[in-house]
Amino acid sequence: MKSIKSLWNFMKGSRTIYLFGIISIILATFFTVLTPLFIRTTIDSIIGDTPISSVYIIKIINFLGGREYLKEHLWVMGGFLISLTLLRGIFLYYKSTLSSKSSEKTAKKVRDELYDHIQKLPYEYHVKADTGELIQRCTSDVETVRKFLAVQLVEIGGSIFTLIFVSYIMFNLNVKMTMVSMIAVPIIFVFAVVFFSKVKVAFEASDVAEGKMSTVLQENLTGIRVVKAFAREKYEIGKFDEKNKNYKDLTYRLIKLLAWYWGCSDFLCMMQIGAVLIVGSLWTSRGNISLGTLVAFVSYEEMLLWPVRQMGRVLTDMGKAFVSLKRIGEIFSNPIEIMEENHEKPRIEGNVSFNNVYFEYEKNKPILNNITFDVKKGETVAILGPTGSGKSSLVYLLARLYEYKDGSITIDGIELNKIDKKWIRKNVGIVLQEPFLFAKTVKENIKLSNPMMDDRKVFEAAKVASIHKDILSFENGYETAVGERGVSLSGGQKQRIAIARTIINECPIVVFDDSLSAVDTETDISIRKSLNLRRNLSTTFIISHRISTVCEADKIIVLDKGNIVQQGTHYELLKEDGLYKRIYDIQSCPHENYEYEMNLKNA
Repeated sequence: MKSIKSLWNFMKGSRTIYLFGIISIILATFFTVLTPLFIRTTIDSIIGDTPISSVYIIKIINFLGGREYLKEHLWVMGGFLISLTLLRGIFLYYKSTLSSKSSEKTAKKVRDELYDHIQKLPYEYHVKADTGELIQRCTSDVETVRKFLAVQLVEIGGSIFTLIFVSYIMFNLNVKMTMVSMIAVPIIFVFAVVFFSKVKVAFEASDVAEGKMSTVLQENLTGIRVVKAFAREKYEIGKFDEKNKNYKDLTYRLIKLLAWYWGCSDFLCMMQIGAVLIVGSLWTSRGNISLGTLVAFVSYEEMLLWPVRQMGRVLTDMGKAFVSLKRIGEIFSNPIEIMEENHEKPRIEGNVSFNNVYFEYEKNKPILNNITFDVKKGETVAILGPTGSGKSSLVYLLARLYEYKDGSITIDGIELNKIDKKWIRKNVGIVLQEPFLFAKTVKENIKLSNPMMDDRKVFEAAKVASIHKDILSFENGYETAVGERGVSLSGGQKQRIAIARTIINECPIVVFDDSLSAVDTETDISIRKSLNLRRNLSTTFIISHRISTVCEADKIIVLDKGNIVQQGTHYELLKEDGLYKRIYDIQSCPHENYEYEMNLKNA
């Protein structure tokens, strides 16, 4: 019921169109079932002498010229039957057009709402989410729902109306003949339902195999440079061949099962039609039924059997559609990030204060504990520490990507959780450790936050990021397309373009999350010199493992296991016997430290 309710909600705005589609299938079915009835009338009452019992048919016969006229001009009945077929075709066209239009509008609405919802989900959700799974739910699952609305649900409606109309007419024509015509119908229906409930496993196995094959292909294309670097082409070809063969075998097995089903169901249907022909011919020869009635029953039998044998497949596909709706609903069940637009939007200067801040991802497993420090406007703060010490988590709290559990963070004296999230993220620029560039030009990537920005600012930001000269050396300069994920650029070039993209916004607080590690030492020095010239424009946080990168900072914070173990300037920390000095010694004299460690091992 929940799936049906959600589908009904998604159809808002296209329900009327779909209703007209259903009316069209009813009318198409009505004109379809009329055809054998008029063939029977032509054989029995126009060519033959059987009286016409239906008042409505008498009126139509009189409208067409009367019985005697039609007997001499049988082409009129032929033309009337062609008209019925034409009307059936017209309404089948509208059925397909209207149901497809409605289903496409519904699918578009689902995709739009899914994309909108995913965009508004919190950062924490995306960190844990499986990207491939999200893509599948936004594409394959939505397509399954669309096909259900456009084809399968309409087929169910058409089948139900066909069964109702045909059964009603058959029972009115001859009850005994109707009973003979329906002997195999329950058997075929049960056979179809049982078969498709069992073969569903084969469907799923084929889908899973296709997914695994696609994953291998996607991974190989994404990591093609790694494959080339390690000469793993032969291995990757073999791996893909294995997945491809498995997909082929499972799909072929599915095709064989379907061929077996259609062959068996065809045999049962032919047996049923044969029974109608044999019994009907016998009763016709004895005068129990007319020849026209026999012809009508044979026609109606075919109309009756096709939807019955299709019902198993349709019910299976309906089950798939409901599973897809459930998977889509699981995304919507995740609450979106509350942006708190009624919160404050103060002018951000860049004064930052942490006071006894506590943060955890999982309960009772602190990532940051008792973090306390102050930063004045325009200062540069460096954060140093081992992997997993909480460096990135600390700066992500500044952008409210995560919410601190206890303590206080203030910006210019205002509590951070009282400042509007969108506003704070516009004023806190983060250059991530792993830069992501879109498949656009260099200029478009730098101007990502504001496409209308003046080109002069683009050039200035590129100069600060020490990428301007590199860009000019490209064949098309700033109009050079960087390719998917910036594949045409080196790691350092991608990182510097990402830095330029953040700097151009002139945020009062800028965070470099280990984003200078991908550039060489000379470029690192050049970028930091440029940043020092802008020190009055923004407060800067630099996360790095290089002493050479952090040594010129106004304040250095050393983290270890979520705690601040040291805090001060470069020269102050060198006087202390602590983690900072140990890191400095290792980076200053790597050869001596290596020999020292080897002596310890050999001792």
